[in-house]
Amino acid sequence: QVRMVESGGGDVQVGGSLRLSCTASALDLDHFAMGWFRQAPGKEREVVSCLSRSRRATSYVDSVQGRFTISMDDTKNTLYLQMISLQPEDTAMYYCMVVSLSGSQCVPLDFNYWGQGTQVTVSS
Repeated sequence: QVRMVESGGGDVQVGGSLRLSCTASALDLDHFAMGWFRQAPGKEREVVSCLSRSRRATSYVDSVQGRFTISMDDTKNTLYLQMISLQPEDTAMYYCMVVSLSGSQCVPLDFNYWGQGTQVTVSS
């Protein structure tokens, strides 16, 4: 059964940095556009950043533009999210997923691949 596996979260101070990683069992991610999502307590899941299948196009939600960088190492079948200048509002569970990316529209594909996520907590 395919599942996304996220890692790299943690507890950091305001202004700190983290790098999240995502891989998948039994799935070659180089066939897909990829995305990072997050869900804070009491809030709906939101898209954070997406990467095209060609790996040449990216999109970011306005709140993370300039602070987060999405990238992919297809040789390692691993997606990354480098996060700097972290703020308390970045506190959430972060998930990765295969997506459909058209322009700035990034939508999770309708597969039951969601993983457990990795928790990011930013404190002041």
